Amino acid sequence: MASKVDLEFAREVATSEEFNAWACMNCGVCTAVCPLGIALMPRKLFRHTVLGLKDEVLEQRDAIFQCLLCRLCQENCTADVHIAENVRFLRSYIDREVFGLDADPAERKDQYALAHR
Repeated sequence: MASKVDLEFAREVATSEEFNAWACMNCGVCTAVCPLGIALMPRKLFRHTVLGLKDEVLEQRDAIFQCLLCRLCQENCTADVHIAENVRFLRSYIDREVFGLDADPAERKDQYALAHR
């Protein structure tokens, strides 16, 4: 089955100042040093993101939220990719687009209160 490019997702990634995986050389150092051993994170995930393959990215949301954000991968990245910030960007995107959460913590608190009445 062919992958479908989501142009809106690709545009949001391209215009974001938070996401910077274009320099990734796909060397695999990040995967090798990851204490969780998440094989997909981050090189293949970021490649899917840069290409606008939203469905492939969303299929990996468990791995995105499992990341410890320890920055071990980032400290060893030879291309100076800001891996932890990229993961945060993807978490924020999933929170907003999949779970319908707003980025504003005050509004999240109000939404939580309404949902648990």
